[in-house]
Amino acid sequence: MLKFIKTFRNDEDGAVTVDWVVLTAAVVAMAAGAYSLIGENVTTALGTVGTNLTTSVGGSTDTGTDTGTDTGTGG
Repeated sequence: MLKFIKTFRNDEDGAVTVDWVVLTAAVVAMAAGAYSLIGENVTTALGTVGTNLTTSVGGSTDTGTDTGTDTGTGG
């Protein structure tokens, strides 16, 4: 039993696990902070790009859905 306690005390596997958990938590916290800082700006920029694209193609609002009411008579 004494040998087991000495081995357990010298075993560093648990310490390495704790290091990885702390490192992972730090990376997640930094990612969350970065998202909160730039998330709104990215959303605004993408909205502006979408508006500009819509304007540049003549204001088309075609959603790609067809009602199927075309009779095919050409007129």
